[in-house]
Amino acid sequence: MPLYSLQRLSPTAILGLWQLQEVPDTLWPLLPQAAQYRALVPPTADATRQAQWLAGRVLAHELLRTLLGPEASAAVLLRNEASGRPWLDGSPAGSVVSLSHSGEWVAALLNTQGRAGIDIELVRAKARRLASKYLSEAEWAALPAPAEEAEALAHFSLLWSAKETLYKLAARRGIIFKEQLLLHSKSQTLSGELAATLVLDGSRTRHRICYSQPAPGYVLTYSFEDALPEPAVS
Repeated sequence: MPLYSLQRLSPTAILGLWQLQEVPDTLWPLLPQAAQYRALVPPTADATRQAQWLAGRVLAHELLRTLLGPEASAAVLLRNEASGRPWLDGSPAGSVVSLSHSGEWVAALLNTQGRAGIDIELVRAKARRLASKYLSEAEWAALPAPAEEAEALAHFSLLWSAKETLYKLAARRGIIFKEQLLLHSKSQTLSGELAATLVLDGSRTRHRICYSQPAPGYVLTYSFEDALPEPAVS
């Protein structure tokens, strides 16, 4: 069982990482309510996608068990909305889970008080190639000086991942990434925090996005609320 790590972020939030090495047949026995989950597996998923899907749910149940106890974990069924966003059927009111997978890594963030978002990305050229679609003019202007290829790709992958995390925290469809998901600070190290603003329903709220490198060639970002979000300064 390659559960890589569990990290308590606050009394109400916990993050988990799973290094995926299993095939679906070895993951099914780790799930409670396996019969119900079999009915929820995406019908077009191949073996790799099924393993990622299953590992995400096994990891989510591990977070539930750690934070809320085994009975709470056994009673929950993780479903997906039509948009694909996961939700916890049978969990205490207010509990939110966010999932992500890329390559051999699966990440999950559980929060029992407030919103949550998490994203893990394999560093690749696509994030830089599509940057004009998700970066605002101000974010372009704040980009660091040209760096070596590997460093530049890692930076663009981090910015893309941070916006994905903020999008998941917003839990709203139809968001324009370059206008409503705004990043304000530069990344200088392999781990740290980015300041961000979410523009939603005519209001602007401030958030912090934590980032790290869980393994060479990957970037992880996450954000969660343990209180009401702060209004942004005009």
